[in-house]
Amino acid sequence: MALSEFEIKRIEKLVGRYVEDHRPKPSIRSKLDLAFRIDNQSFVIYEIRPQWDNPENKLEQPVAKATYVKSQKLWKLYWMRADLKWHSYPPLPECTSLETILEEIERDPHACFYG
Repeated sequence: MALSEFEIKRIEKLVGRYVEDHRPKPSIRSKLDLAFRIDNQSFVIYEIRPQWDNPENKLEQPVAKATYVKSQKLWKLYWMRADLKWHSYPPLPECTSLETILEEIERDPHACFYG
């Protein structure tokens, strides 16, 4: 089931604020930036960097993913492991609050999101 317009606006507001608060200074954003996208029931926060041997090519490195399970009214949090697949984040695999998900990504106590 797709996200409602209200849920999309709420994600855009809260995750957008998180990303804006954590973006690097404007002077280095051409070398490192932070963004997010909404895809179906999920949002993904990712870093943007130029490719080392072709700076015109921008690479996206995923930081965190959260998926809303509407039927259960909860968020599931994921991190990308070295195998380049999303895995459930064991310290907080699910939660009812989007704010709590964003707080956990920011705290990153196990260095799973930002390394």
